[in-house]
Amino acid sequence: MIVETHIFKNGEWDGKFDTALDSANTLILLFASIEEEKIKKEAENITKNFPTSIIFGASTSGEIFHNEVYDDTIVASVVKFESTTIKNHICEKINNETSFRDGVGIAKRLYEDDLKGIFLLSDGLQTNGSKLTQGIASVIGTNVVVSGGLAGDKDRFEKTWILNEGELKEGIIAAVGFYGDKIRYEAASKGGWDSLGLQRIVTKSKDNVLYELDGKPALEIYKRYLGEKAKELPASGLLFPLEIHEEHEEEKERKVRTVLAVDEESQSITFAGDIPEGSHVTFMKANFNRLINGAGESAEMLDLSDYHHEVMLCIAISCVGRKLVLKSRIDEEIEAIEEVLPNNAEVVGFYSYGEISPLASGVCSLHNQTMTLTAIWESDA
Repeated sequence: MIVETHIFKNGEWDGKFDTALDSANTLILLFASIEEEKIKKEAENITKNFPTSIIFGASTSGEIFHNEVYDDTIVASVVKFESTTIKNHICEKINNETSFRDGVGIAKRLYEDDLKGIFLLSDGLQTNGSKLTQGIASVIGTNVVVSGGLAGDKDRFEKTWILNEGELKEGIIAAVGFYGDKIRYEAASKGGWDSLGLQRIVTKSKDNVLYELDGKPALEIYKRYLGEKAKELPASGLLFPLEIHEEHEEEKERKVRTVLAVDEESQSITFAGDIPEGSHVTFMKANFNRLINGAGESAEMLDLSDYHHEVMLCIAISCVGRKLVLKSRIDEEIEAIEEVLPNNAEVVGFYSYGEISPLASGVCSLHNQTMTLTAIWESDA
């Protein structure tokens, strides 16, 4: 396996791409928050020079390259596999209502006996990430590691896109499957937020729209917590995510949900994932040191027992909310990862509107406000 990483900033790439890496088993990922016209131009050039490779990517709320965080750049990784087969699948015209079905379709299309992992990127505003991952899990269960993220749009929440075949498209999902005996695909995620206030019960909701908590309008309660920051919704909602715990779930794991939009008329809040009626929720607040430590813990949670100093690609996907909270300290969460990862790990990634990673049970799920890592390498052992 050969890994090459590049960054485009100040109008140029940091080095030339090795076009000899082009092959049917080459994966190129592009993450960008730069102007659309610039990414279109660069994506077209890369597509032209790598005609047989699988190329896809996403708009972001910031890019991760090695041990630093950037804005208004393009980050690229080129991975040529030696013994691994890769296959991609695109779902178009997605929306909240079809997300479960889309997940089922992705899993059925990619599933084969030697499938080891699925990495996916989805539109960040038109996808119900909970339903999407539930659909995937309904087909593959815990047999395959699934990870990825929802595209971002800085903190604007206006438009996200997925790159496919050199074009930037809204409302699609791009996924790639990794097949073979030598591919190693591991994923882990960790948050690091503190609880704020009382635990409440969801008394009215539909999918990812929350209407009432304890019988009262959800937005009214939420605004009380935000105080003056309520004027800055929905962006300020990234600073105060919601922790959810469904008592009936077998894994009994807590998940965090990020605000995507608010509706003054219905006094409702739309989140990146489902908020089931009857679940218990608590508002969260930032703890700087815990967020940074959580990033390091996500790296410690990766199962590297089968790693023997091979070249590794590590895709880091963190939530835009963490970036807004940590501000000038944002590089510290990437440095915390680098301190744990092997020296041969090439780190690229982005800040997202949602992260996809397995729960402790192995079932893939949507996460918010976490640092999610995907480690990929090939091993003969």
